[in-house]
Amino acid sequence: MDQINVKVSTPNLHAAVPYVASDNRYSKMIYRRCGRSGILMPAISLGLWHNFGSVDVFDNFEKIAYAAFDNGITHFDLANNYGPVPGSAEENFGRILKRGLGAYRDELIITTKAGYDMWPGPYGEWGSRKYLMASLNQSLKRMGLEYVDIFYSHRPDPNTPLEETMGALADIVRQGKALYVGISNYDAEQTKRAVPILKEHKVPCLVHQSRYSMADRSVEPELLPLLKEEGVGMVAFSPLAQGLLTNKYLHGVPENSRAAKSSGFLQKSTITPELVAKISKLNDLAIGRGQTLAEMALAWLLRDQRVTSVIVGASSVAQLMDNLKALDHLDFSDEELMLIESLLNA
Repeated sequence: MDQINVKVSTPNLHAAVPYVASDNRYSKMIYRRCGRSGILMPAISLGLWHNFGSVDVFDNFEKIAYAAFDNGITHFDLANNYGPVPGSAEENFGRILKRGLGAYRDELIITTKAGYDMWPGPYGEWGSRKYLMASLNQSLKRMGLEYVDIFYSHRPDPNTPLEETMGALADIVRQGKALYVGISNYDAEQTKRAVPILKEHKVPCLVHQSRYSMADRSVEPELLPLLKEEGVGMVAFSPLAQGLLTNKYLHGVPENSRAAKSSGFLQKSTITPELVAKISKLNDLAIGRGQTLAEMALAWLLRDQRVTSVIVGASSVAQLMDNLKALDHLDFSDEELMLIESLLNA
């Protein structure tokens, strides 16, 4: 995989409207080629899954978006149902584009997805042609865009023929509403079936987005080798396992943390003494490397050249800047990798 190293600048936190990007925005970010395509993506991307919804503070996440671009993050990842409420992340990102970021549209990779429940009735989720096309039209309207750079089928549909779903993706590219298409949350067998169908339409699958972290390595045995063989890029989401791979839970479960909430992927019951002990040992290793645990967890993913980019979320500019520090130390010694492997398998 090609890689371009091009050295994090101080974010333009107090930019007046309209926003003016930093002249040094490409001075440090690392860009990696996405599969066998012409697209380079930043090693770290910004996800709008959390913190950009209608329940969040606009001024805060606007600063996060500007700081991201000021530091070379060109890839902004969304989905139709991101919020809460569903759709509000796209609406808010559309406001950010209109208030200044949109002046740099040709420097941005904007992605969105459809697949999960979005509106009532039989046509508001899954993978039918009707749903995918209607959802993308809604997403474009919310963001005020003519096209997105990448449109994903967000999850496989067990009841819709894969030919219909992939055919819809191909037609979306032909209509000019997306430049590229990808799939998300498809396992290796589903991916093995989907990629050739897109090839038949002469619209290659650019990228596969999947959950991947030190805490969830299910993509390693089959999916990652398949993606490399097929020339498909890999974008990892939840690289910090919803905050598990940080120092947040080393001394209990904070009241305002995700694990303290009654809903969500990370539950309080999963934070066992055995898990905390493992995280603590990983944290000690990270400190020995001069990194935080979060920085090391991101670097550990990016050590693999098959991983095009990792998507991070951020609730503040400071948190985003901390994540970007992972790029300062991506190398691991054989001893460090062996120790990490033993800890993860313990």
